[in-house]
Amino acid sequence: MTEFAKQFIGKNCIIYLLESQIAGTIKEISEDSNAILIENGNNTEIINLEYVTRIRKYPTKKKGKEKSVVLD
Repeated sequence: MTEFAKQFIGKNCIIYLLESQIAGTIKEISEDSNAILIENGNNTEIINLEYVTRIRKYPTKKKGKEKSVVLD
């Protein structure tokens, strides 16, 4: 999972966990502790990769702006 998650470093993503989701920019992925560092505005969060079920790039409109509502 860490190798696949490295493709999203520096991109604004939606990370799906077991029962929730988090949106933000992936800053770093640690192979030793199996964790992701996410920056969301002024907040920084660390997520255990064992609880991640899906990672996807944040969807955009035709002109490149981020969508305000994402339905999954």
